[in-house]
Amino acid sequence: MAAGLYIHIPFCFSKCPYCDFYSTKYTPTAADAFAEKLGGQMQDYTGSFDTVYFGGGTPSILEPQVLTGILQAVRDHFAIDPAAEITVECNPSKDLTGDMEQYAAAGINRVSIGMQSAVDRERFALGRRAGSGEVARTVAAAKAAGITNISLDVMLGTPKQTPDSLEETFAFIARMQVTHISAYLLKIEPSTPFDRLQTKLALPEEDTVCQMYLQTVERLGQLGFAQYEISNFARPGHEGRHNLLYWNCSDYWGVGPAAHSCVGNVRRFWPDDVQGFIAGTVAEQREGDCTSEDYLLMQLRLVSGLNIPAYERRGGRFTAAQRVFMRQCVGHGYAVWDGEVFRLTPAGMVVQNAILEELM
Repeated sequence: MAAGLYIHIPFCFSKCPYCDFYSTKYTPTAADAFAEKLGGQMQDYTGSFDTVYFGGGTPSILEPQVLTGILQAVRDHFAIDPAAEITVECNPSKDLTGDMEQYAAAGINRVSIGMQSAVDRERFALGRRAGSGEVARTVAAAKAAGITNISLDVMLGTPKQTPDSLEETFAFIARMQVTHISAYLLKIEPSTPFDRLQTKLALPEEDTVCQMYLQTVERLGQLGFAQYEISNFARPGHEGRHNLLYWNCSDYWGVGPAAHSCVGNVRRFWPDDVQGFIAGTVAEQREGDCTSEDYLLMQLRLVSGLNIPAYERRGGRFTAAQRVFMRQCVGHGYAVWDGEVFRLTPAGMVVQNAILEELM
């Protein structure tokens, strides 16, 4: 059975104003101490994994020998499939030319690059320091090192973004010839700088954001990227194997501050405390069991949809009123239902939250 290992690297040079993922300011000393603790922590666990994912924070902020050293510790303590997908999230503000060479030599075969937008004024409005030239440099460095499975992040509904400017990002994507795109709607998270500045941000109207989402589905399809999840698009055979484990409620173990796990249907998490993690004063905690509602939530993110018999085997049930609502979704063009699999159309994914409220 497929299983994944997630490693949270909790360091950034600075915090992006929209981000609420756990991170702290990078220092080489803290990073070295963290890596050493991480290697020791792995000795308390066993497992077999066919995906490894370095997320954050900013994994590429680490010196390449530190990051590849963590990967070697992973190989020392776990059984890693020879054909494993091994991904590192990268920030293009750092020149990663030499890093990519060391990544590839260590067996890293996939990178996810934080682009957000190919329009520099939109990137800078998001607090990003690098422009599209640095993104192109990072893509080229990965390819030159032999890493050709490359994902670019795109954000929709950001300050100063318009449907026309979004076309500039699609043109850039076409030139980059990458294998995967993650396109996420900007969400204003509580207690972030964007939350405090919300009334001053030049955000597009909600109807425009919906239009841009549907525009993204259509244009990426024309560029050869098939949508397979609400926010993810891939060329054939390049779907993100690690994230599919999340959406299919398969086993994954997370290590590092703020990392979450679900193993044997039990959810666990590490407290968001990097100093406590390094000092060994915090431990992984039980969060609860994975429920049928979790399965429903995850499966309706996928283009393949919710297999209702599988949902029922997990203890889920739809009421008669909910089934009527599902048929109404089909009638409005929000879903397709063949009696066994219920899946959302792109129009349905735009209003997914409202649909989930009725089904959960």
